[in-house]
This record gives sequence, structure tokens and C-alpha cells, in this order.
Amino acid sequence: MPAHLVRPRPHPRTGGATTAGTDPIAVLRRAALPLMGQIPVLTDRLTAELYARVPAYRTAIDTDPGDVRREVQRSLRHSVASLLDPARSREAARACTARIGAERAARGLPLDALVHAFRLGGALVWQALVDEVTRHHPRDAHLLVHLAADVRGFVDEHCACVTDAYHRAEHELTWRRENRRRLTAAALLDGATRIADLPEAAAALGLPEQGRYAVVLVAGGQPVAPLADGTRTVWHPSPDAERGIVALGPHDVRELAARWRGSTAPGAGVRIGISSAVEGLAGVGVARRLAETALRICPAGGGTVLLDDELPAALVAGAPALGTLLVDQVLGPLRALPPVDGALLLDTLTAWLDCDGSAQRAATRLYCHRNTVLNRLRRCEQLTGRSLTRPTDLVELALALHAHRLRADGSVATGPAPSSRSAG
Repeated sequence: MPAHLVRPRPHPRTGGATTAGTDPIAVLRRAALPLMGQIPVLTDRLTAELYARVPAYRTAIDTDPGDVRREVQRSLRHSVASLLDPARSREAARACTARIGAERAARGLPLDALVHAFRLGGALVWQALVDEVTRHHPRDAHLLVHLAADVRGFVDEHCACVTDAYHRAEHELTWRRENRRRLTAAALLDGATRIADLPEAAAALGLPEQGRYAVVLVAGGQPVAPLADGTRTVWHPSPDAERGIVALGPHDVRELAARWRGSTAPGAGVRIGISSAVEGLAGVGVARRLAETALRICPAGGGTVLLDDELPAALVAGAPALGTLLVDQVLGPLRALPPVDGALLLDTLTAWLDCDGSAQRAATRLYCHRNTVLNRLRRCEQLTGRSLTRPTDLVELALALHAHRLRADGSVATGPAPSSRSAG
């Protein structure tokens, strides 16, 4: 303990035999013994000092004065006992200090306030020792200088002990909070959260219980960085993709997808699937399934797919066996052609549909004449037996092309097609 904390009080000379040469440790223990009876008074003094000098403890005392007083009294009692009998009391004192560190970490008391409190307590005990020696054994006061370093070391030891316990408890608390967040997010994404538990889930994740949500899945790369406007996203890892719960707030899901595309440059093979918007945290499980469908129809080479923009493809992706049946029955004659011829007709039909049925625009895209496009389309009609002017036939062709592209990309697993009579 710093020497300036020693403030001997003037006392008249007392008689008696000289104690020069007395062992300093014996002086310390003789002075500490009366302090055991003064613990309640010392507790009041230290509690008052904490209230006056440590703002964080002032709040704790206002909240629960009895709790703080019991903590202070327990610590002082163990500290004085350690001075009297270090061999038997040291570990109990350290255990008491560690318990205080863990408890105060759990309650959110700042570590610097806690360490300050221990140093104030050490100074208080030291001054009580000085007062005891100078009052009752003034001839031994000169020996206190030999004890100051030992008492200061004792205080430093307990400050280190409380700091270590605080950090360990803080680490444990952080791990528990993060684990709870992970489990809560996983339950929401799996659709396993009970309605009654939604308020607790919202509080754990820092998300509103009500409001519009979307789920985004990122495969083959790191999660997308948060948008600059602070849109709240809670990420949760899974074996196949990073899964994000996005609180849309005032944003439309299309706007969100557009801004993600504009603010992110995914690397090769990074695929992002974004669900439709759903209402409230209760809908997150549904949104996750929609995002999985969006991710399945995302090109294997990478890209971002918003489910709302790809609903026809989502239909066939959601039923891969039916998609296989569509491809075989509708596009089978085209795929039976030599590979170059079949690919030419499929590319032409796809370009014509992408250009909203405009032969001229499709010709520009394909670098050929408009009449060439029309001739290829007529051949598609002849081979497939479907008319491009008949709405039901056009729907079949469009869905079959979506299924063909998904199967070619490997985005959707193929399976045995259901048994059905062959189309003519």
C-alpha cells in the first residue's frame, strides 16, 4: 500500500517496556486482531466511500443497499482473516474475491469500478491497522514501513484475482448469450419457435416481433455486408449456406435485393437466394423455405436470385420430378436432335420468350435475321406439337425451358419422372 496512506494520529506518550525489535509480522497480526470486531463499522465506512467515490457502485447501492453491504462485509472479513492466519485463510479469501468478480460481471458492473472498490477497501484496512498501532502501540509505529509493501502486495493480488474472475465470467456470459442467439435463430429459421416464445426470441436477437421479414441464403462465400442504412440482419451458419434473417423495415424486398446486388460483388461461385417478404418473426420459417427454393434456381456459376422474380422457375424447382417430366415430354423432340441443332432451337426459343415474343429483338440478341428466328420457331412448333399462339402450350414451353435450364445448371437434382402416358 502506498506510504502516503499512512496517517498516524498524534497520541500522548505511553509508558511500558520498549518493543523495539518486535517482529513486523507479529505487529501486523496484533493490530489485525481487534479489526475483526470492527468489521460492521468498517463495512459502513467503505460502503459510504463507495457511494461517494464510485458512481457505478452508487447505482448498485441505490438499487439494493443490503446486497452491496453484505458483499463488502464478506470481503472485509476474509481480508482481515487472511492477515491473521494467511496459511488457513488465503484460499477462502481468494474464493470470496473471485465470487464477487463473477457476480459483478453478471450484473454488468464495470471492471474498473470493481477494481477501484477493492483498492479503496485495501486502503481502508491499511488505515485501520495504522490507527490501531499508533493508538495502542505507538513505539511499534516505525515497523509499519516494513509492512506497507506486504499489504500492498495483498491488495494487488486480490485486484488481479477479481479481474481474472470477472474476465472469465464475462467470457462465459458472452458465450451463453451467443449460444442462446444461435439456438434462437436456428429455431426461427426451422419454424420450430412457439408463438408464446416469439417475444423472448425477438428480445434475444434484437429484432421486432412484428414487421416484414425476408430470409437470405449465401452459398459458396461469406455473408453479405450489412447495408449502409443499418438494415438489421441476424446471420446463422448452416452446413450448406449462411442464413440471414433480414428485418425489412420500410424497404420492399425487391429494393433490398437490388441494393444487395449493387453493393456486393460476389466472387466466382457465390450464390445468393432471397425469399419473398413474410409478416412477423412467426413467418421466418416459411421465408427460409422460400429462400432455399431461390437458392436452388440460382445459376451454379454464381449470382443473386429473388424468388419473386423467378416464380415459374420456382414452381419446377419445387417439384424436380415434375420438371423432369416436363422436359422429357415437351422438349424431348428438340433434345433428340443432334446436339448442335437441338441447342440452336432451344436457344432461339429461350431468346424469343426473354424478349417478350419479339422476333426482331430475339434476332438482335442472336445475331441473325428476323426471318431466321421465325423459321426456327416454326420448326420448334412442328417438333414439339405446341403452338406459340396458344396460351396453354406457351405456358408448358416456358416451364419446360425453366426446368431444362435448371437441370443443365445442376441447380436442381433430377429424379425419376412420375409415370404418365406419353405426349403425342
